[in-house]
Amino acid sequence: MMPCNKTCITLKMLCHLFLVCAALTIQLPAQQATVVPQADTAPGEDVTIKARQQEKSGQKYALRGDVEIEFRDYTLRADEVNYDADSGVATATGHVTLDGGSHDEHIEASHGDYNVHAQTGHFFDVTGATGVRFKGKNVSLTTDDPFIFTGAEVEKTGRDHYIVTRGTVTSCRLPDPKWTFNASRITVDVRGSARIYNSTFRIKGVPIFYFPFTAHPVTSVGRQSGFLVPTFGASSRKGTIIGDSFYWAINRSLDATLGAEYYSSRGWAQHGQFRARPSQHSSIEASYFGVLDRGFGPTRIDQGGQDIRLNAEALFPGGVRGVVSANYLSSFIFRLAFTETFSQAVNSEVKSLGFLSKSHDGYFFNALAARYQNFQSATRGDLITIAHFPSLQMSSVDHSIAGGPVYWSIDAAAEGVTRREPDFKTNDFVGRIDLNPRLSLPWFFHGWTFRPEAGFRNTYYTQRRSDVPGVGTPLDQDLNRRSVELAAELRPPTVGRIFERPFFGRSVKHTIEPKVRYRVINGVTSFRSVIRFDERDILSDTSEIEYGITQRLFFKRRDKECAAAAPPGISASSPNGAACDNGPHEFITWEVVNRYYFDPYFGGSIITGQRNVLAVTEDLTGIAFLTEPRRFSPIVSRLRMRASANADISWQLDYDSRKGRINASTAFVNYRLGDFFLGGSHAFLQSPGEIFVSNPLPAPTRFDQFRMLAGYGNPNRRGLSGAFSMGFDSNREFLQYGSVQSSYNWDCCGVSVEYRRFALGSVRNENQFRASFSLANIGSFGNMKRPEKLF
Repeated sequence: MMPCNKTCITLKMLCHLFLVCAALTIQLPAQQATVVPQADTAPGEDVTIKARQQEKSGQKYALRGDVEIEFRDYTLRADEVNYDADSGVATATGHVTLDGGSHDEHIEASHGDYNVHAQTGHFFDVTGATGVRFKGKNVSLTTDDPFIFTGAEVEKTGRDHYIVTRGTVTSCRLPDPKWTFNASRITVDVRGSARIYNSTFRIKGVPIFYFPFTAHPVTSVGRQSGFLVPTFGASSRKGTIIGDSFYWAINRSLDATLGAEYYSSRGWAQHGQFRARPSQHSSIEASYFGVLDRGFGPTRIDQGGQDIRLNAEALFPGGVRGVVSANYLSSFIFRLAFTETFSQAVNSEVKSLGFLSKSHDGYFFNALAARYQNFQSATRGDLITIAHFPSLQMSSVDHSIAGGPVYWSIDAAAEGVTRREPDFKTNDFVGRIDLNPRLSLPWFFHGWTFRPEAGFRNTYYTQRRSDVPGVGTPLDQDLNRRSVELAAELRPPTVGRIFERPFFGRSVKHTIEPKVRYRVINGVTSFRSVIRFDERDILSDTSEIEYGITQRLFFKRRDKECAAAAPPGISASSPNGAACDNGPHEFITWEVVNRYYFDPYFGGSIITGQRNVLAVTEDLTGIAFLTEPRRFSPIVSRLRMRASANADISWQLDYDSRKGRINASTAFVNYRLGDFFLGGSHAFLQSPGEIFVSNPLPAPTRFDQFRMLAGYGNPNRRGLSGAFSMGFDSNREFLQYGSVQSSYNWDCCGVSVEYRRFALGSVRNENQFRASFSLANIGSFGNMKRPEKLF
């Protein structure tokens, strides 16, 4: 007979001797699981209790040793528990833990009370966490940002709510957290955030800041409105920098950020951002940055201004796509003085574009409005503005005529355009209609390709300019420009060879692709009378032949190596053998092109002694080279090498055989090996000097600049990361900009520091010291923004 049965029979016999039975006490063996049915207040939700020793008196249980009480999705553990099944109150002492809930809550306490019916309780000497799951001695995180708190007292007022008294909040591991928020009262909403009142932010126990109120997110679900972490920094030009921002979560599809910064030496800066996602196929993002500048220097030069940007995209019914990318800049000197990235600070162009686009069966229809600005100098008002509004455009790919060998295409536009610059201004609306139909007859024969083409172009303008050299004067006279183009392109068969001897374990294939193209354009007799709005207006007469050769080098893993690299049991040729990439890889591409001009005067379009930009030279190279009549163009070499997904090299060289010099050389190198990365570029340029209206002296004709970026690590890497970047002008022998960054990340926080220097002439000569201290699941103190990090 089992001991349990013996005990029950003995108690029953003793009770039978009395007229009124005494209270029944049951002792159960170790680790016996008992299911306690609940009262009508919680029907169908039984409580399961486990303990080494269990004693029952009515509906009251005395549990001793490794006690576990399971109710709903919670588990209460302790050394000793007195449980009242009627009220649902469990009084626990000794190594008390409470685990469960939809957010994996975990509470450790010395003692406390818990009501399994109401899911409320009161605990003492508490350490708690969310996003942490315990299974025996194993601990696993169920979120990337666990929330950890401690308190002398913790009251659980509901299923997802806690009140912490005399406690701390952190995302660091205990018992020695890197940082904490210490407060006398903290309210925690497991589904949202922790509200911290009258807190001190401490690093390694040392008080740093006082906050009357702080909100710490508990889960990463959803967004909440509130003030962001303050920013601070220092600059030799701006002085001490301090600011803050307010984030407004308008609804699930809209949000906005508004903020300001105070520059002790300059004034106030304002910034804002608005984001919207009205539908699955539409988005809106707008930003504002402005500075109210007190000026600098003895004369207090005001460099303030505004920079406004708008980007929006939507897909309308019928497959119509709409895009807006607009930018307003009040002055170029403002961008030079206050923009935080060098490449954007020296960008003199401002572009705005909005269009509606529809494509159907190889035809493309566009309605657009655009504005282009190019600031010629830091002087206010010294800029060129070109606008297109309205603009209706249509183009097409090649279409066969009646299914035959002849193909046709078209490019047409009807637009209103205008141009403004110092000492030159067109009418507010200049009509321009451009029509360009084309015919082609491609022939293919045993690998040879021959494509003759013919095109007619007619462009009508409602205004022209005087044909005198220089800027000229706009005239209210219409202009009708006509031209005929004939072209023929010949491509011989590709010559290739596969080498028998492998190179670094790879099969090697070399191909050679020559091409020859002849083109003649005739009829452009009024080139100097055309006002320049865009590439449609630089068409000129020409008679030219282009010849070039493209060489490619392919690498391919050998079949034996590919089979060895494939996973066990999977053939390298099977679909699952994709891990072994045995396809050809284009390792090197090298193209060399040159042109010979039978008409060195381009139909009289050349003005000797100044820079000439024509459509027939711009489509060869972006570097202007025409300053006088000439027969040969520069030899253009384009080299691209992609050794792997982590290594990329490109180099374009323009060599002028007539002048015996290099016109332009641009090289880019990018390489990454694990956490190490290296990037660099070199830009060399010799071009005719451009004469600006605001400055009659020619612009510099020689540029020689280096850029470099190198570093180790990434923003999320634990431990040390660092990087530096620089821009050096070897022609003038000075450092244009430089930046050194370093960061160190722990498990729950990180610190980053940076020194940055700008040298932009008299407009900006600035040294910046920036730093940030990042807290996991909260944000960053300081003025180093994540997108501005070098690694």
